[in-house]
Amino acid sequence: MFSRLHRSKNHGTRIARTLISRCYSTVPSKAPSPTSSGYSLIGCIGAAAATGAAGLYLGAQLSERKQPQTPDDAALGSEVNGLQAPASIPNTDYENEPKPGYYTEDDKPMHERMECFVLDLQDRLVTALESLEPSKKFLRDRWQREDGKGYGISCVLQDGVVYEKAGVNVSVIEGTLTAGQLKSMRDRNPQTAQKLDVGEEYDFRVAGVSVVVHPRNPYAPTAHKNYRRFELYRKSDKAAGPVMAWFGGGADLTPAYLFEDDVKYFHQTLKHACDAHDTAYYPRFKAWCDRYFTNIHRNETRGVGGIFFDDLEDKAPEQLFRFAYDSGNSFIRAYVPIVARRMAMPYSVRERNWQLLRRGHYAEFNLVYDRGTKFGLMTPGARIESILMSLPLTARWEYMNKPDPGSPEDKLLQAVRTTTEWAK
Repeated sequence: MFSRLHRSKNHGTRIARTLISRCYSTVPSKAPSPTSSGYSLIGCIGAAAATGAAGLYLGAQLSERKQPQTPDDAALGSEVNGLQAPASIPNTDYENEPKPGYYTEDDKPMHERMECFVLDLQDRLVTALESLEPSKKFLRDRWQREDGKGYGISCVLQDGVVYEKAGVNVSVIEGTLTAGQLKSMRDRNPQTAQKLDVGEEYDFRVAGVSVVVHPRNPYAPTAHKNYRRFELYRKSDKAAGPVMAWFGGGADLTPAYLFEDDVKYFHQTLKHACDAHDTAYYPRFKAWCDRYFTNIHRNETRGVGGIFFDDLEDKAPEQLFRFAYDSGNSFIRAYVPIVARRMAMPYSVRERNWQLLRRGHYAEFNLVYDRGTKFGLMTPGARIESILMSLPLTARWEYMNKPDPGSPEDKLLQAVRTTTEWAK
């Protein structure tokens, strides 16, 4: 299909490419300053208009659409009409805001402070995402485990104008590790294997926030974030305190179409947060992200990366908690302005189908490789709806789909089949 669609290279296409090139020039390529919220929101609005015009040319010249045959086809892309970036995006300037109480209450147990952090971060991100969505608010669904060992709050927005599906979930649970979970921990980390006695039963306690956002517009990227603290206790002596405790998490970007300056901005913002705590963190966690988020069976990464870490206990808990706070909040600054910039670009069937194909690859990773999904599904009494929240609302699989060399779709494929250093 893409072979036929991509052959139109007339004057309109050249104009479209020129417009998009000019839009890119407005994007900051340097690291955001400590007081910066990332992309200028005025720039977002101006760029949205320019990229909208470019998208209109691309839609006409590349897609060669026939007249739509159904009401659904006729409505495709119409949601971008009238969309505007807000004058400001809340919670993007976390460094200059007063710190919440839990940030400095070092006399409280760390698991209590982590619970406060993930609940606060959930509220902050939901507020920021809702600032772009004109049609709906997040549904807040609080649930309790049937065995009484924990709770969660799932915030989900489905079938919105900007977000086809977005979830910001918090879980605070405890329980006994299964044999499979213990084996997985021992296999992935030799230090963990040395600290866990064979034959001993262990209880766990975890507080975490998990985020996946699937925008409706194919030009706006999907993104994922997860931050958590995990504690292990000997079941026979839980009062003695945790045998092990670590932080894990990260954030990554999965576009269907590659806007290089968006990716550079995303990575540079995460690097800025990492560098404030340890300049070795970003290169280490960026490489870890590239390795982890890989569909091995396709020999491609899930997206264009970000940062990822697990079993992090290389510093005092207080230092790691403050890193998790800054890194977790930096995601709002790194991602939401990109959605604001891309959400109003016109698109057609071509771009929509490609987006659905890429979502299929996203779903493959989550179901085949993702450790968080596997851990959740192996946990007795797990809430399946929240675990599988990360899956897109719609996806597509085509047999032997191969984009034309040099096409926008092929450009994305080349990006996920190699490793690129996006930040300076």
